[in-house]
Amino acid sequence: MNLTPLALFVQHDGQSSRASLTCQYKCGNACFHEVSNTSGGEYFGDIVAALSRRGVLKGGAAAVLAVGAGSLLAACGEDTPADPASAAGGSPGTGTDFAVVAPNTKDEVVIPEGYQQQVVIRWGDPLFEDAPKFDFDNQTAAAQARQFGYNADYAALLPIDGAANKYLLVVSHEYTTEPMMFRGFRPDTVSAAQYEIALAAHGLTVVEVHGEAGSGKLVPAFGKYNRRITATTEIGFTGPAAGSDLLKTSADSSGTKVLGTLNNCGGGLTPWGTVLSGEENFNGYFAGEPADPAVAARAKRYGVGKVDIPRHWERFDKRFDAAQEPNEANRFGWVLEVDPWDANSTPVKHTALGRLKHESAEIHVTGDGTVVSYMGDDERFEYIYKFVSSKKIQPGTGAASRRHNMTILAEGTLYVAKITGDHPSQVDGSGKVPSDKGFTGTGQWIPLLEARADGQSKSLVEGMTAAEVAVFTRLAADKAGATKMDRPEDIQPNPKTGKVYAALTNNSNRGKDGFAAADEANPRNQNKNGQILEIDDDHKGTTFTWSLLLVCGDPKAADTYFAGFDKAKVSPISCPDNVAFDPYGNLWISTDGNALKSNDGLFSVVLDGERRGETKQFLTVPVGAETCGPIIEENRVIVCVQHPGESDTATPDNPTSHWPDGANAQPRPSVVVVWKKDGGRIGR
Repeated sequence: MNLTPLALFVQHDGQSSRASLTCQYKCGNACFHEVSNTSGGEYFGDIVAALSRRGVLKGGAAAVLAVGAGSLLAACGEDTPADPASAAGGSPGTGTDFAVVAPNTKDEVVIPEGYQQQVVIRWGDPLFEDAPKFDFDNQTAAAQARQFGYNADYAALLPIDGAANKYLLVVSHEYTTEPMMFRGFRPDTVSAAQYEIALAAHGLTVVEVHGEAGSGKLVPAFGKYNRRITATTEIGFTGPAAGSDLLKTSADSSGTKVLGTLNNCGGGLTPWGTVLSGEENFNGYFAGEPADPAVAARAKRYGVGKVDIPRHWERFDKRFDAAQEPNEANRFGWVLEVDPWDANSTPVKHTALGRLKHESAEIHVTGDGTVVSYMGDDERFEYIYKFVSSKKIQPGTGAASRRHNMTILAEGTLYVAKITGDHPSQVDGSGKVPSDKGFTGTGQWIPLLEARADGQSKSLVEGMTAAEVAVFTRLAADKAGATKMDRPEDIQPNPKTGKVYAALTNNSNRGKDGFAAADEANPRNQNKNGQILEIDDDHKGTTFTWSLLLVCGDPKAADTYFAGFDKAKVSPISCPDNVAFDPYGNLWISTDGNALKSNDGLFSVVLDGERRGETKQFLTVPVGAETCGPIIEENRVIVCVQHPGESDTATPDNPTSHWPDGANAQPRPSVVVVWKKDGGRIGR
């Protein structure tokens, strides 16, 4: 392992490190196509600061029920730090202490000195006693449907009640990269067998894992909860769009059920013990354009009909041909809820949460039991959303409470964010920090939709029905004048403070001719490295204040910012994707597409006290890979290693990575766990 001081930096002149192969299969080459959002709505920089920061928040010290790292339920004060000492020098739990991992391009998971690691589960590992062992050259759809899926992304770890050191690991499988899965794969000669294997490799996995006393090790088991959800699993709909004409197809005249889930990216863990999964770049699975110009225009707002389609699934099922089945694409782009405790349950897609390219749907519960979900729409110049429930949570994770709580996300109000800066005259696109307290401002949540029981939902956008707002949420947000952001990805509340953190990954089109210029929340033109937005939200209300915690990149570059912390003492970080929290409220960030010529990684960030903004790299993933799904517990860290070895020259006959098995093995997306050798607390 190569460890170097934090002051070692890399050149700040690169683009995202993603291979074009990854871009093609992951998002349909979104960055090489016309921006989907061509609306004339207000841009951030055009809005005059009309709200006083002093009067925006109502305050209060109501207790918050939230999802915490290592625990499903955690209660604390919404507006107070985790410990009084944190307001000064930091609480006893504030900050991290480990041997920082230096930027590198190694074909391995590099971890700090004093830590150990283990691959928990890999693509193709069997989940059931009768499932075959993985055989790269003899894959079948039947085998894949009973094996761990491809390209792991979101991960959740749920303790099994009454079973010490036993858990359910729930993992989403975002997409398939067929040229890395099959020897000699060519899109123009894709076979029915390859198509069926790819269908089975999508979706989610539920697998029982067993821990080991004194370490963080996790070993898969053939448990009764084990399950695969794939692109052919029957799934239901809830909310305003369920049963509407917009969801009806020739295969489903009811508009109430769909086969499968696609492009499952980030997610969320609910306090009632279920898992949420966001369907993101679903447009990349659909060829053709609807014949009706009006229908085609709405589809185009989501990128349907204008991406490079390398899979050609439409050759095997007409539902993937938008010309033949124009409504099928409307059945994707939702938040899916899965009950991992019932292997026979039917997952549901919640239309009240809107149809976007969902990166995630993270939960915060207020003191009175109101459930709030925060969501990002992962594309350039898209928006930040939240959903506020009208039903209250029932405590507990038992079956009866879970049945009630699984209806909560079907009823409530959907909002989109409109953001204003405090220093509009000081933002010039260079990333220069405003003169007083950094990048700050206020915001409003604009209501779009009231989802009610028994189909009595109400559109809050003129000229659109409730079902239309749910299905074409981007168009509703355009009309509302929402603020266009730099790829809003994972957005998660801190279980210790209630503050909300949004990863804004990058936007190379910011400030170019014909596009929005920089603004205070997106302060750099041609933004290659992204930023982290910190929101102090009135969770049930419609106002918030905000600041930029990080403006990412090479710390020695003038256009970076680490909450005022000494930039000579931080790690370079680029393209933040997912956020997570440890049990002490420290922020952890995983990256995707590092533009600083190093492998992607996982970073800790201090949020309180004198060390606020201190950013340190904890691990890096292998060559060509992306860091996903971080879970930070007291004694273990879990990450998903997605698309290892993907490059523009890689093939199964000429791989650029042999991780995780080494020797001459094919690269396999996997889940990895890291723990301290002495069994102690992570990061200390």
